Amino acid sequence: MRRFKVPVTTDGSGNATAYSPRLAGKIHSIQYVKDGANAYTDGVDFTITANDTGENIWTEANVNASAVRYPRAPTHTQAGAAALFAAGGTPVLDRIGVVDKLKIVLAQGGANKTGAFHILVD
Repeated sequence: MRRFKVPVTTDGSGNATAYSPRLAGKIHSIQYVKDGANAYTDGVDFTITANDTGENIWTEANVNASAVRYPRAPTHTQAGAAALFAAGGTPVLDRIGVVDKLKIVLAQGGANKTGAFHILVD
């Protein structure tokens, strides 16, 4: 497993856009670390997507504390239908594969604040 740390600093309006290095593998987890006196203000919003394709990885609003997410995506049959555990049942989810940079966009983070995202990929 590989860990990529992406520090992100907001601008004077509390917004930021940052990019991870190019990743290759399946995303195991993403950890937002709120640390120190200059951390994002409570209520920060995250949108993390694959840069080239725009595939959603993690979107969450009004985050107040450090958080860990294990993003998963729905799977499909060869015919393009949703794969379900039973007819009409719960969707089958799997880790998200990427060969891309992740684009991290923040809003409402507070002026000139810092934070970090740790991305685990295997």
